[in-house]
Amino acid sequence: MDIFSHGLWAGAVGKGLNDFILKPKLKKPLKLKWLVWWGIFPDIFSFAIPFIWLFWSLAFGNFKLSDLPRPESMEPAASNHLPWVFQLANFLYNFSHSFVIFLLIFAVVFIIFKRPVWELSGWLLHIIIDIPTHSYQFYPTPFLWPVSSIKFNGFSWATPWFLIANYAAIFLVYLILFIKKKKRDRI
Repeated sequence: MDIFSHGLWAGAVGKGLNDFILKPKLKKPLKLKWLVWWGIFPDIFSFAIPFIWLFWSLAFGNFKLSDLPRPESMEPAASNHLPWVFQLANFLYNFSHSFVIFLLIFAVVFIIFKRPVWELSGWLLHIIIDIPTHSYQFYPTPFLWPVSSIKFNGFSWATPWFLIANYAAIFLVYLILFIKKKKRDRI
């Protein structure tokens, strides 16, 4: 899924949890900024360096848009003829889109802070959302890497009908959260 959707879904889940589930029971709500950050983190981790390189190369004439690889040349396996930054993105994508790596990081953070840092669950939500919304043609999610190379052949999040449905659902969820909060605040 696109990075904006990941951030918006993480924010919606956090807002819903804070306002309707955690708030009555806990004194300390989830920090939405951190939840959103961790919701977009896997894509920033994977693609920041390639995007910086791409914009730099385009700006200084070292690379043309026509040189960009087509999605079908990116997966299921990265080709050796791609520029090094795209190979780097494929490598980093394995790390940032793996349940195994997420669980290891979550455990390390738990040990350091001596409590679960639930804001990290934005990262977990990102992986869960990406599994069905990526196909073999463009970055299928390596959710069990490095234990297994299995990937699910979902559908493309960039399909127009899905983009419309996704953003409509995001809008609807935020509208429902807003209306429910207004009703609850009136009571």
